[in-house]
Amino acid sequence: MPLRSRLFTACLPLAAGVIALCLGGGAAGPARAAPAHAIAILGEPALPAGFDHLPYVDPDAPQGGVMRYGVYGTFDNLNPVIVKSALTTARGLWLDREFGNLVFEPLMQRSVDEPFTMYGLLAETVETDPDRSYVEFQLNPKAKFSDGEPVRPEDVLFTVDMLRQYGRPIYANWLRPAVKIEKVGEHGVRFTFDDTADRETPLLIAGLPVLPEHAFDRAQFGDTTLKPVIGSGPYVIADVQPGQRITYKKNPDYWGKDLPIKRGLDNYDEISIDYFRDANAQFEAFKKGLFYVYLEGNPRHWQTAYDFPAAGDGRVVKESFQTKTPVGMRAFVFNTRRKVFSDVQVRKALSLLFDFEWANANLYYGAYKRTESFFEGSELSSIGKPASDREKQLLAPYADELEPDVMAGTYHPAISDGSGSDRTLLREAVNELKAAGYDFKGRQMVGPDGAPLGFEIMVQTAEEERIASAYQRTLARIGVAVSIRQPDDATYQQRKQDFDYDMLLFTYYASLSPGVEQVGRWGSSSKDAPGSFNYAGVGDPGVDALIAKMVTATTREEFVDTVRAYDRLLISGHYVVPLFNIGEQWLARWSFIRHPDVTPITGYYLPAFWRDPKAQ
Repeated sequence: MPLRSRLFTACLPLAAGVIALCLGGGAAGPARAAPAHAIAILGEPALPAGFDHLPYVDPDAPQGGVMRYGVYGTFDNLNPVIVKSALTTARGLWLDREFGNLVFEPLMQRSVDEPFTMYGLLAETVETDPDRSYVEFQLNPKAKFSDGEPVRPEDVLFTVDMLRQYGRPIYANWLRPAVKIEKVGEHGVRFTFDDTADRETPLLIAGLPVLPEHAFDRAQFGDTTLKPVIGSGPYVIADVQPGQRITYKKNPDYWGKDLPIKRGLDNYDEISIDYFRDANAQFEAFKKGLFYVYLEGNPRHWQTAYDFPAAGDGRVVKESFQTKTPVGMRAFVFNTRRKVFSDVQVRKALSLLFDFEWANANLYYGAYKRTESFFEGSELSSIGKPASDREKQLLAPYADELEPDVMAGTYHPAISDGSGSDRTLLREAVNELKAAGYDFKGRQMVGPDGAPLGFEIMVQTAEEERIASAYQRTLARIGVAVSIRQPDDATYQQRKQDFDYDMLLFTYYASLSPGVEQVGRWGSSSKDAPGSFNYAGVGDPGVDALIAKMVTATTREEFVDTVRAYDRLLISGHYVVPLFNIGEQWLARWSFIRHPDVTPITGYYLPAFWRDPKAQ
């Protein structure tokens, strides 16, 4: 493949060997392709040019009223893209899993009913070539920020510059292949990539926010702020009560309200998000109608807590939603940066002693299923499937890291007798630890250096403490000393960002199109990057190689085999103690909050909900 990293004389590099931002055209680039309304990771977009609306919205949804959400935690910042805000930014501003992009908007909007397809939003069209050596966006001439200023190519260039300097590590990964960015004509922006680009790169670039250059101070961009920020999205920030509440009001002059990609969305006049430091207080507020949607994930709570009057008389509705995507991996995460967890054999031994059967029966009414794969419940999972010839070829260089049952597809997490003290598993764990050089000294398990084997589990909520306590009791039976700490939320977030913990609980959400985001979770480059999601501290060349292969696959078959191979390598590494999943989504809502009849493959989609006008 020809070298694509040549910088043109019209470009001024910001840093040697990093990037060039160009305000004018340069020498001829790659051959042009036809501009399109959308771009898919593999194959063609599901919706044709000129589509009327997304299939999972009601294009005639009523408009108006107030939506109130309640979330657990706190916030101290309104700039969602900087490292300092990685875990304490206000919800809803940008790239929010539940609430969408209320203030900032991407060049293109992702469909939640396809594995990975982007449709035009700020960008009216997208253009790329079969090699995906470049991507060019033509901005919609009608696009405006909330203060009436137009969205310009210069704003895209500014955004890239700021993300490179101050953004979270994930954005640096997305932008790394872009060696030249230039303004093309009045409304165009072209990104030219080097040989490290892959099929996903143009879609990731399309998902970047566009920030207004005129509304930010370059010198202070990396600092947290509580001053309301300006974006191009459907809402503006109306009120900020730090750590307690943020209120958004719909912009009556929102530029994109008539776009097909926006029909049936952004249905409220006002959105308020209240923060709670206590989970019980959060639910009590929902019961009283202080906010209107409660996202449930606890079977015990789901079965026992909805005995209040509003749930009994139908004013509060409980609903289940089916999905067609991986359920995600909820797990205890070993911080392998810590000496105690640096040995995979120790991690394997400790993983044997989470008694799922006891916890499920005694804490959760038997409602959970044990999670086994990082892509549980989808074709991407390796569980129950022997490694294919392509997988074996991909994994051959890392054969020493792989467990035979994982390769054979027969691996399952340990199954106990449900007693909370399964002697067979206790004995197996002790034997694994002895093989790693550990042994009993009195009633304590001690290491080769004579130090007792013990660690701290950092938890965020009372429910996390509950399940950690169950794990703690079983580990104590073989002399492993475990303490549990629940710091205040600000301390928790800071320690999490700085990787200052032994073990914590985390959910790795998964999709049908895993890609470069895996670098931020498991890649070597993110291991020591503050604010990354590599909580386990993984730095494995095999993991890196499979992520690289994953994002360059050209067929669905090749992609599936690569992800399954990747799944096998992560499972064999015993970086986490898998917990459990429900297999569906649970949501409770006040009955005046309605939603479309169609559910996308990812499950409920809150931005498509609306408030019944009769209940305004």
